[in-house]
Amino acid sequence: MTKAKKGAIKLEFSNKYDREHSQYYYQKHREGIEPRLSHWRDVQLARKALKIAGNPELVLDLPCGAGRFWPVLAENPTRKVIGADNSADMVAVALEHCPKEIASRFTGITTSAFDIDLEASAVDSIFSMRLMHHIGKSEHRLAMLKEFHRVSRDTVIISLWVDGNYKSYKRKKSERKHPRGANQNRFVIPAKQIEQEFTQSGFKVLDYLDFIPYYAMWRVYVLRKA
Repeated sequence: MTKAKKGAIKLEFSNKYDREHSQYYYQKHREGIEPRLSHWRDVQLARKALKIAGNPELVLDLPCGAGRFWPVLAENPTRKVIGADNSADMVAVALEHCPKEIASRFTGITTSAFDIDLEASAVDSIFSMRLMHHIGKSEHRLAMLKEFHRVSRDTVIISLWVDGNYKSYKRKKSERKHPRGANQNRFVIPAKQIEQEFTQSGFKVLDYLDFIPYYAMWRVYVLRKA
């Protein structure tokens, strides 16, 4: 059964991902020591999270960006991936740079994480890296999580910034001195709060993985439909 369309939530920052910015995004994690080390750790966490999620066969990568995680998603030789992004340019760049040996297992669609253009229970798992930390309002996070619950048959892998670490303490201290106001588009979400929102949306936490425990804000959660 195809779902009825509704007015999707729109995040202002997403408008910047035109062709030029999408190409830049493809390059940014491939240049310089720090971005490469960060990417290496991200891939480590993604690989572990996919294993915890039961090595799903059909995955929705949303947002797929410029396809940064496609090589690790392709490590399961029978896995098929739908790469989805709010930006058509991002999807186009990801497909253009997709290695030929795995390209047949990847398709692309342009869609919003708040209003996914797929039927209910369309995929085994949703892989959502580096989006949730852009969503400051609880009602918007809940809307996205409930849409993920609708579209995934089983699991969701999602990354975000959480509190309870050195970097979040430093960021909070900095924001008190220099408030970001309306221009803020990255948010630290208290771990207790986001875990309550997972429960409200019909998920249970299988596990979580920290980028650098007690130091970095990045955390990857593996969720299962309750």
